[in-house]
Amino acid sequence: MNWTWNIRTRDGAMNGLEFARCTTAGGFARVLVHAAPAKAKIEIFAGDDRVVARGDLDRHGDYSPMTLVELEGSTLRRSEVWPTEELYGLPVLLAGGEVGILQKWHHAEDHSWWRWSLEFSNHTGRPDDWAPPGRQIHR
Repeated sequence: MNWTWNIRTRDGAMNGLEFARCTTAGGFARVLVHAAPAKAKIEIFAGDDRVVARGDLDRHGDYSPMTLVELEGSTLRRSEVWPTEELYGLPVLLAGGEVGILQKWHHAEDHSWWRWSLEFSNHTGRPDDWAPPGRQIHR
């Protein structure tokens, strides 16, 4: 069953502003968010509209271009990360709603620059838990 990830920034307007609404296969324990809002409200819904998890996740510490969101039961946890190979293969949620799979990441030791690549694929009709042929999904 697919999951929908709603991410809103709590910094703007009276009730916050939409950042992303992304659809992934279900069952992910970890996803990355690119350029996540400092004050984020995240809600995950299953395909049957059941709430999987929700929470307000604020950035603590220094900015990173990637935020790791981890799901344990119905509890969400956030950490700012500079990805390593251990995170390759995870979905990356992007502002506006696109989702790519992290393929590579390189950055300077002083974090002054970074280079990364994502793979995008899609299927008409969004069948549940679809992955492209030959693609291993890291949950």
